[in-house]
Amino acid sequence: MSGLLLGLLLPFLGTTLGAACVFLMKQKIPTLVQKTLLGFASGVMVAASVWSLLIPAIDMGDADSATRVIPAVVGFCAGIAFLLLMDKITPHLHLGSSSPEGPKSKLSRTSMLVMAVTLHNIPEGMAVGVVLAAALEQSVHLSMAGALALSLGIAIQNFPEGAIVSMPLRGEGNSKLRSFGIGALSGIVEPIAAIITILLATHIVPILPYLLAFSAGAMIYVVVEELIPEASEGEHSNTGTIGFASGFVLMMILDVLLG
Repeated sequence: MSGLLLGLLLPFLGTTLGAACVFLMKQKIPTLVQKTLLGFASGVMVAASVWSLLIPAIDMGDADSATRVIPAVVGFCAGIAFLLLMDKITPHLHLGSSSPEGPKSKLSRTSMLVMAVTLHNIPEGMAVGVVLAAALEQSVHLSMAGALALSLGIAIQNFPEGAIVSMPLRGEGNSKLRSFGIGALSGIVEPIAAIITILLATHIVPILPYLLAFSAGAMIYVVVEELIPEASEGEHSNTGTIGFASGFVLMMILDVLLG
């Protein structure tokens, strides 16, 4: 039970600590640092999607059958489609953008920025939930240590994400406390999504491979659609690439050593 609680809370703790940077830094994150952090988060998410989600989803299938890849393919495509749909029906504003996306809304810029971050965090929360569910089912493909490795990896990438949210809010004139509160609360959706996923998965064990792949597809959508383009545009794009490599290698090491 202690491992389950730790796995649920680690990502939220990472976001909260990152948001607390608003008390220590100036009102704006230097472009060089921001692109590095975006690249780092992308690398962690891609590595987690492959080692912690897609590979276990495939391994849970029949080892002697070519159809074992079907749950991974179906789940992955469903995850992409889900985030694509959410992007279309939810009003949100990306960092550094002046025009919101999704349907027209009277929400404030701050609210739409939080909506965008929430969309990012839903698949991460689902990913944590489904690996914890698999560990609770005592799956030979995912141990509790492996689940905690994914949770820790997402917590590490949530640290810069928390800072990237709270610092622009401070730059827009919000107080440090308000910027910190919004930045920290943007991560609360992760443990909520994780708990919902655990409740679903533990009752419907056969869908675990599909849920693993679904989470991977949703996370890859966020990386390709938003994080990598934001890290690559303008100057210092090479620092985003270096950040990506660093995040990928770190998550790969965590998964191999703890998985």
